[in-house]
Amino acid sequence: MAFSPAEATYPQALDVVVDEDTLRVDLSDGRTIAVPLAWYPRLAHGSATERGNWRLIADGEGLHWPDLDEDISVAALLTGKRSAESGASLQRWLKARAG
Repeated sequence: MAFSPAEATYPQALDVVVDEDTLRVDLSDGRTIAVPLAWYPRLAHGSATERGNWRLIADGEGLHWPDLDEDISVAALLTGKRSAESGASLQRWLKARAG
């Protein structure tokens, strides 16, 4: 029997902790997944206050940081997908943040 990634179901995010170098997400199935903060440059460039201002989206299927305009899905975390933002886009965002 073939299995399609589109058919996969993922646990929901319950809680998030972001420190200086790691993003940790507690999941509804009891796991905690941790990834390097460097995978998500907007989070890496954010302040502790900005990184701490997050909310669950889509019933825990994803996470949103409104101050950083960053969205990350549980599926992306579990499959090891890093931010797909281009270097040029990140530079524009950083320039806009600087004023």
